[in-house]
Amino acid sequence: MQLKHKIVALGIFPLVLAIAAICALVISLNNKLGDQQAQLIEDSILVSKRAELKNYVAMAQSLIAPLYKDGQGDEHAKQKVLDELRKLSFGVNGYFFVYDRQGRSLMHARQAELVGKDLMDMRDPHGLLVIQALLKSAQSGEGFQRYAWNKPSSGQVTEKLAYVELLEHWGWMIGTGIYLEDVERATQQARDEVANGIRKTMVSIAVVALVAVLFVFASGMTLNLSEHRLADTKLQRLNQRIVSLQEEERSRVSRELHDGISQVLVSIKYQLELAGILLDSGEARGASILKEATLRLGEAIGEVRSISHGLRSSLLDTLGLPAAIGQLSEEFKQRSGLTVTFEANEFKCLLDEGVPISLFRIVQEALSNIERHALAKNVSITLYGTKQSVRLTIVDDGIGFNVAKVERRHSGIGLRNIRERVEHFGGELQLASIPGRSELDITIPMSMPCTEI
Repeated sequence: MQLKHKIVALGIFPLVLAIAAICALVISLNNKLGDQQAQLIEDSILVSKRAELKNYVAMAQSLIAPLYKDGQGDEHAKQKVLDELRKLSFGVNGYFFVYDRQGRSLMHARQAELVGKDLMDMRDPHGLLVIQALLKSAQSGEGFQRYAWNKPSSGQVTEKLAYVELLEHWGWMIGTGIYLEDVERATQQARDEVANGIRKTMVSIAVVALVAVLFVFASGMTLNLSEHRLADTKLQRLNQRIVSLQEEERSRVSRELHDGISQVLVSIKYQLELAGILLDSGEARGASILKEATLRLGEAIGEVRSISHGLRSSLLDTLGLPAAIGQLSEEFKQRSGLTVTFEANEFKCLLDEGVPISLFRIVQEALSNIERHALAKNVSITLYGTKQSVRLTIVDDGIGFNVAKVERRHSGIGLRNIRERVEHFGGELQLASIPGRSELDITIPMSMPCTEI
């Protein structure tokens, strides 16, 4: 994956992660809220149904009270009470039932087949012992019991809430109940509304997330495109500078060959031709001219060596960087007439590939600038190596220059090219200049430890 794609992914991933966390939190809170809302609805409905059941049982109690109190428990009075309760109903599925303490059904208004049966051990689909639970609730005085029972109108087992009371003198338990389908419908409706709200919220979050992701993606692509264009521009400028530098170097070598070696070789050629003619004619002056041509040939060889040394010092490969800079300093001293001092400590270190030649070129460029522009008389060069870095310092006593102005120039080799060489190896360049003192201070870190001698 390319770096620009990694940057875009790095920007989108935290956003997607945050949105996912928000969605999970919203779903959790909404589900919790839905459960609370459904519970509140169920509780409020059950409160009203409990009050309704109590009223029904109270009404039945008031109806059978004369028979229960005056009949003194004879069979006729009991049968009369059962008949009266059988007639009582409210709605299609509202009816009364009567059981004795042993769990035997004495009356059931909708399921006559149960009358006379012992139902003490009967369980509902949830495993609840229904009659035992009803008797226990009646004896405790609480009266209410929830269980599953067959609904007469539909024939389906449905949740039911019953309220029962004891007729102590007769040992009976009478009660009635209400089926809770409407409660289930109300709570399910509440949960459905919450689920629908969650879906709408998720859709809204998804739309916002999509817009945000697209915005981040578009911004990243725009930034990448801008950076790509800037990089292309810098690359074009770099290529142009490289070509310009190559042409400048070729022009310099061509000029030196034409103005120096070429003229010397032509002069030698004429001298050799003249010496040959004179020697053929037996004149002694031919020998002196031949000797002079030989001396000029030595000068030509020296000029070739000088050009070769300018392109790359042989000492740099054989004796190392300090020796190469020392020779360069000596040659500059002889050529320019300036006073040049060079100091270097001895250190054992294998410099990174390209560092020695870069430092050598930096010294070449610095001395060239001093010769052309500084009007200096004295130059000091110091090369000092430690375990952590190698430091090169060049100081002259020239007229100085405006550092900021010079570094803003975009043509030629110059100080900008020196800075780029240093920064390529992770080094630092400090440049200061005032009339009478200009200092170039370069530090390049060592990638491998070295020792001083």
